[in-house]
Amino acid sequence: MADMTTVEVKAFVPAKDFELSKQFYRDLGFDLAWSDSHLAEFRHGDSSFLLQNFYNEVHAGNFMMHLLVADVDTWWGHVQSQGLQAKYGVHSEPPTDHGSMRDFVLVDPTGVLWRVGQNLPKVK
Repeated sequence: MADMTTVEVKAFVPAKDFELSKQFYRDLGFDLAWSDSHLAEFRHGDSSFLLQNFYNEVHAGNFMMHLLVADVDTWWGHVQSQGLQAKYGVHSEPPTDHGSMRDFVLVDPTGVLWRVGQNLPKVK
């Protein structure tokens, strides 16, 4: 039987302005692993995604990403301290609790909606 072990899955995130989006994600705290004129890989810990130099308004406006983190309030503090909303003219909403998850919303310069959250302890 063949080995069907998976190694990784990555989303291709669209970018309207490729250079601006690359800077946004660096400011958000991701490391740029590599880049060429069409694609860039961003990493943070064990999480990664591919930013593509591609834009379709309908696609971008319906694209969502979810980043599960250990401490959502620390991430929110970083977003605030970097001034991402003002620097990039992007929308964000502060952390709120939703049942078993606490998360905040951040929209990137292309219109991609990110939900950055953490799991909350189960209530007994």
